[in-house]
Amino acid sequence: MTKPQIPLEEIRAQVQTCHACPLAEGRTNVVFGDGNPEARVMFIGEAPGKNEDLQGVPFVGAAGKYLDELLGFAGLRREEVYIANILKCRPPSNRDPRPEEIQLCTPYLREQTRTINPEVIVTLGNFATKFVLKTDRGITGLHGQLHQAGKFKVFPVFHPAAALYDSSKKVALEDDFTTLGRFLAS
Repeated sequence: MTKPQIPLEEIRAQVQTCHACPLAEGRTNVVFGDGNPEARVMFIGEAPGKNEDLQGVPFVGAAGKYLDELLGFAGLRREEVYIANILKCRPPSNRDPRPEEIQLCTPYLREQTRTINPEVIVTLGNFATKFVLKTDRGITGLHGQLHQAGKFKVFPVFHPAAALYDSSKKVALEDDFTTLGRFLAS
């Protein structure tokens, strides 16, 4: 018997009251997710940054502006997709998510994914890719290739922020989003 889908607003309400880890104490806002709840493509990032924590919306800072540009390479618009993160609260100083934080927070992401039921999940960076694909392999060896995780097609790409710090990743990201667009069009 399949588990029933939980409405996104119900999941959001659960996240709003979550204090399972210390990240809840330092948050300004929960960054639940944003976009089309019936999206064909779901993007999963790592964790909120400063701007996201202030606004309560994922990918609104410099990396978000670049993600919006990258969506164009795939023939997508932000309104058509759904964007979420592994963590719903900002780690201090934008440090990497800790294993225990990922373990405590990802049940919410699993429910979001089940409810949205996308055709394709695009993982942004190492943490999202390793979680979704249940692998220890890094993003460098996995990006730009289609993978399967359960019933979902998964397309890992570098995190947009990585390209802002390392311009050599920009070409790979733009190529990967172009490939994603070709895949979605077929």
